Amino acid sequence: MFSPAADVIGSELDLRMTGSHVVHALTPDFCDAASVYLLERWRVEENAHVGVDAPRIEARRMALRVGPGAREDWEGMLPVGEVVAFPRDTPYARALADGHAQVLDAVDPHTSERLIASGDGETRVGDLLSVAAFLVVPLRLRDLAIGFVTCTRGPGSAPFGPADVAAVEALAARAAVALDNGRRYERERRTSLAIRNSLPPGTAQEFGGCRTAHGCLPAGQGNLVGGDWFDVLKRPGDRVSLIVGDAMGHGPESAVAMIQLRTAVRTLAALDIPAADLIGRLDKLAGDSPGVSFATCIYAEWDARRRTCTLVGAGHPPPLLRGPDGRTAPVRLTGAGLPLGLGVGSYEETVLSVPDPALLVLYSDGLVESRDADIDQEITRLARTVDAAAVEPVNGDGQDALPSLCRRLLHTPSGAAGADDRTLLLAELTPAGC
Repeated sequence: MFSPAADVIGSELDLRMTGSHVVHALTPDFCDAASVYLLERWRVEENAHVGVDAPRIEARRMALRVGPGAREDWEGMLPVGEVVAFPRDTPYARALADGHAQVLDAVDPHTSERLIASGDGETRVGDLLSVAAFLVVPLRLRDLAIGFVTCTRGPGSAPFGPADVAAVEALAARAAVALDNGRRYERERRTSLAIRNSLPPGTAQEFGGCRTAHGCLPAGQGNLVGGDWFDVLKRPGDRVSLIVGDAMGHGPESAVAMIQLRTAVRTLAALDIPAADLIGRLDKLAGDSPGVSFATCIYAEWDARRRTCTLVGAGHPPPLLRGPDGRTAPVRLTGAGLPLGLGVGSYEETVLSVPDPALLVLYSDGLVESRDADIDQEITRLARTVDAAAVEPVNGDGQDALPSLCRRLLHTPSGAAGADDRTLLLAELTPAGC
């Protein structure tokens, strides 16, 4: 009864694509024209309940198809994405209010008037109004109406019978689930993008004796942010705090955990406590916060006056340091530390003397994890990649060398499987007097 497009409904986590699959499944074999509308309140996740006394409903046209391959011909008059207000006495509002399909032998008066007005006198509007059968089927998700599907058949076609109505209702039930999945996915994507945009800007930042560049390369298609995070905080006395962390997982839960950890570090750094105490308190906060346990981080505090860099690890890959000899190597931490949230409460500081300018590299495990190699081998590979990229000439187009190096490192192919985000924080450390 329906075209093969019905088989792919739900294969894409996208509202418009799912709507397109529905109308292509219906036309032209089942009907001559079809459309999919979603309640705007449901789409933006407000209360979408439609009462029988609602004065009107507002629905967004998510898909439309008139005849085989004719969708573009009607885009100007019936644009996809348009929000339409339907009064209470229309078949659309009735279908949503009582949950039953509406079968008519003509387009309702409200729609006729709206189409004639939008057509600006064009005769082709008559093609839409000259129908022999008109069907409105509500899209229902459990007991909630979320939108509707319309089908029309032109003159000379058979009216919609009970079997036709039942078939479209079954198709609509499948589509409603797929549309809900798409909406949830879009919500997570919006949340992820908002969280990602809350991180420091990607341009180079400069403080006393410290210049930084950073970036994040999301895994997969970049639609969901992982738990990677980083921050750069100016401290009193020409000091700078730098941190890269990773809360487990992807999606809203890990994103919320990431925000909690980042906020906590900012709060603790303002107390101006020793680095080891800061991470110890962060460990306790993580243990007391649901969903935040088993996060990792590497914390660095650069003191340009004292020419020291203090490092504290919590189950995170060790930082890299490139000295004046042009060689990059992983820093041997006094203690690697256990992940945050385990209640260890005790972390060790590694204090490096940095008498000459150096490059500190903090990164997430997405740059060094691989199914085919040991993590130590991948860390060594990353160090060699830093050396190779650092000596590459920068294009003579005014690009800043440090952000350019950061971009090259993030996009350099590696043995990593690519299933996790890549986060990188580079810091040029310049001791006072140099």
